[in-house]
Amino acid sequence: MQMNADIISTVEFNHTGELLATGDKGGRVVIFQREPESKSEPFSQGEYNVYSTFQSHEPEFDYLKSLEIEEKINKIRWLPQQNAAHFLLSTNDKTIKLWKVSERDKRPEGYNLKDEEGHIKDMSTVTSLQVPVLMPMDLMVEVSPRRVFANAHTYHVNSISVNSDYETYMSADDLRINLWHLDITDRSFNIVDIKPTNMEDLTEVITAAEFHPHHCNLFVYSSSKGTLRLCDMREAALCDKHSKLFEEPEDPSARSFFSEIISSVSDVKFSHSGRYLLTRDYLTAKVWDLNMESKPLETYQVHDYLRSKLCSLYENDCIFDKFECAWNGSDSVIMTGAYNNFFRMFDRNTKRDVTLEASRESSKPRAVLKPRRVCAAGGKRRKDDISVDSLDFTKKILHTAWHPTENIIAIAATNNLYIFQDKLNSELH
Repeated sequence: MQMNADIISTVEFNHTGELLATGDKGGRVVIFQREPESKSEPFSQGEYNVYSTFQSHEPEFDYLKSLEIEEKINKIRWLPQQNAAHFLLSTNDKTIKLWKVSERDKRPEGYNLKDEEGHIKDMSTVTSLQVPVLMPMDLMVEVSPRRVFANAHTYHVNSISVNSDYETYMSADDLRINLWHLDITDRSFNIVDIKPTNMEDLTEVITAAEFHPHHCNLFVYSSSKGTLRLCDMREAALCDKHSKLFEEPEDPSARSFFSEIISSVSDVKFSHSGRYLLTRDYLTAKVWDLNMESKPLETYQVHDYLRSKLCSLYENDCIFDKFECAWNGSDSVIMTGAYNNFFRMFDRNTKRDVTLEASRESSKPRAVLKPRRVCAAGGKRRKDDISVDSLDFTKKILHTAWHPTENIIAIAATNNLYIFQDKLNSELH
């Protein structure tokens, strides 16, 4: 039986891709660093090894509401590197923290007023002055909390996003989005509030939010009703009136009891270019053009074979799973997870797609990933096809990340992290 605390809840590469951070249900953050390529094997890709592990959040108790606040890390976001140290934001349901990650490989020696153990010397014994020197020591990675941003969210935080001005960031919960300055912890500005006066009138919640990669005044947030709202902070202090609303009209003939649940957007990501939006709902991934609000530019079926299974997926609560999505560095391929430890990739140019599996077998060094196929119930089965009825719905890939410039991906499969690199995309290119 696996430990619940080890289940990975978020995965994030830093801006260079040299570091990869994961957060888990136990409130821990593990940072992996890419090893430099070895001189003896110049073509070998540097592997990712554990660089630092630290406890980011602890379980807390809200005595006013008699609620336990779990330590699970909901999101991690790196700040662009400004000096030798790295900084990252991590959040659980309520509290966001800014962490500094730095290295130390020297220590001062030869103090005048302290002995080797650090005790203060008897002043009468100090007869001469010496200049302290820095001596080499084993490399130490130090992680220290620099800021704690608390008490600003009544509901559960689902997103954090660093602005392109590198001075501010936003945090979103179910009903509100707050704007913070990275140096100021005791106040934030509320920029979106969709809480109705009477909570019985509540019809939708915020599911994800992200800043535009280049324009510091623009951000987008998605809702449980399947809509995207693009907001411009230059228009008003409170962005309750969106600049653009992206929504696909519903096909009345396809309406069912599950329509609203499966149309809820679980993730939204701006493309690196800033021109497109990638969203994920339960069955599809969609690419939207910022200049076209009426319908998505592209729609990709992630696991359409589950349409006939929605009843049982509702009963076992899987229909509420929140899958994330990711762009590759050139915005030409998108990736998102599925069940049975499968993940999907769609090439936007060739329109080819592939299903791959994150498993112990495929993670052996130099192993090549074999494409997998799922055949719908009642469909014709080919050799090696997997039947929908034999899919394992407890093995789900919710969290994925793509290296910012290279074909390296990180896949979180429950409590295992898989990193696939380089030749992975041969299926698509």
